Amino acid sequence: MSIQIGDADEGDAQVMVDINTTPLVDVLLVLLVMLIITIPIQLHSVNLEMPGNNVPPPLEPPQIVRIDLNPGGLLFWDGEAVPDREALEARLREAASRPQQPEIHFRPDRAVKYDAVAAVLASAQRLGLSKIGLVGSEQFAP
Repeated sequence: MSIQIGDADEGDAQVMVDINTTPLVDVLLVLLVMLIITIPIQLHSVNLEMPGNNVPPPLEPPQIVRIDLNPGGLLFWDGEAVPDREALEARLREAASRPQQPEIHFRPDRAVKYDAVAAVLASAQRLGLSKIGLVGSEQFAP
């Protein structure tokens, strides 16, 4: 901080008080650099546990159930038309109650609205099926 008293030539001495901000700015810059240095690097990665190479093959091949959803919103269970969502949920419930759950290969058409796809996936998850996969995703690539 510095105080400057007016010119010596003047008869009235005027006091002018100015704050010297240079040391304040220097300290703030040092603190900013310290903060930048001490912040850890953020890694945008998700840790996944991938299966190892020594996974034994299953004793019997898994049963596969194919669910297709066409652009009109009609569902097909292994090629057989399913009339409504209640019938689909009954079949999903029966598949979930089996001791060895089948793999569900869900194949929605490209023109189907997302809410219909999400409804089927939500029903399968809610009813306890754990082996659900989307098949045919190459049709969505540009």
